[in-house]
Amino acid sequence: MEQQELIPHLFRSEYRKIVSVLCRRFGFDEMETAEDIASETFLTAAQTWGFNGLPQNPVAWLYRVAQNKAKNYLQRNLTFETKVAPQVKSNFSEHYETGIDLSPQNISDSQLQMMFAICHPCIPPEAQVGLSLRILCGFGIDEISEAFLSNKETINKRLYRAREKLREEKIRIELPAPAEIDKRLDAVLTTIYLLFNEGYYSISQNQVLRQDLCFEAIRLCQMLADNEHTHKPPVDALLALMYFHASRFDARVNENGGIILYDDQDTSLWNADLILKGGYYLNRSAVGSTLSKYHLEASIAYWNTQRADTKEKWENILQLYNRYLQVAYSPVAALNRTYALAKANSKEEAIVEAEKLNLRDNQFYFALLGQLYTGIDNRKAKTNFQNALAIARTPADKNIIQKKIGELELLF
Repeated sequence: MEQQELIPHLFRSEYRKIVSVLCRRFGFDEMETAEDIASETFLTAAQTWGFNGLPQNPVAWLYRVAQNKAKNYLQRNLTFETKVAPQVKSNFSEHYETGIDLSPQNISDSQLQMMFAICHPCIPPEAQVGLSLRILCGFGIDEISEAFLSNKETINKRLYRAREKLREEKIRIELPAPAEIDKRLDAVLTTIYLLFNEGYYSISQNQVLRQDLCFEAIRLCQMLADNEHTHKPPVDALLALMYFHASRFDARVNENGGIILYDDQDTSLWNADLILKGGYYLNRSAVGSTLSKYHLEASIAYWNTQRADTKEKWENILQLYNRYLQVAYSPVAALNRTYALAKANSKEEAIVEAEKLNLRDNQFYFALLGQLYTGIDNRKAKTNFQNALAIARTPADKNIIQKKIGELELLF
């Protein structure tokens, strides 16, 4: 890999590790310092490598430079900042001989602890996702703004307020006590789930799917699944759900970047390895008496990876949706259920259930009605697709809907 490609690649994979380790050492009070040291490390790399060429081991080089910069920072504070010197001196004397620990184990522990700290319930969910993208995924403010369809100023303010809140509440960067992990795990899983959905239902950068966001969510969840303290059934279930969805990424987007609907996907493009991983974690989640919404969503996603379009498949999906709505009702989930109802029973029955929802500000509500009315009442189908087109948000969605309208017009 050439230098101009290597540095962005390493920034994505190593920045978060350096920041997590330094934040764990400094605490939230000096989070910006940790980010500055990590950023300066990469700036030094760009300048040095451009002049001297790539080092033999670029990652080890980055860690050594980050360690030196952090050590210099601590030394300067110890000498010049008399107000904070007593505390720094205490920390410094405790850790000076070992320096900044960038061993694989400490990197993993630091990221895990940072995950729980960032997802503390004292800050709003959208701030948790934003900080996770910034600190744990190494995303720039521009990228986060794109993901939230917002501007840089708003995102900067949101992240600033979140950091201040964490400082005010004196949140420590550490794993919760074993008795607290289950309570705190919900917020962490919700953040990962939202992060995955930001990528899976993307409307930013004119992309209908952002695999980078989805795979960052999978990576964070995999860390939880691999840790003996956080390896819990809902973690495995969420990981299974994301692997099942990821298995259909290649079949879900066409060559023009447009979405391909489920019925039109080329099943030969479904990734068998990711389906197997999903199955492994779904089986692993089936212990104890816990039945989370992630278990039910993962089970639905499993059936959606089964190629045969059988009545058994759709009856199972319908029953899983029925249980899901009892556990975590949402209008969107209820709308998705009507698709399974049409497949398992009939379009007529699904139309009745869908129209009860009356989600008139949702493009997918009208698009689904258009699909259900097709072949039953094509004029109503066209009207619903036109309603969907009027509120569709992305060019890709508009293209699909216009195509459906065009197909219907050929039948009149």
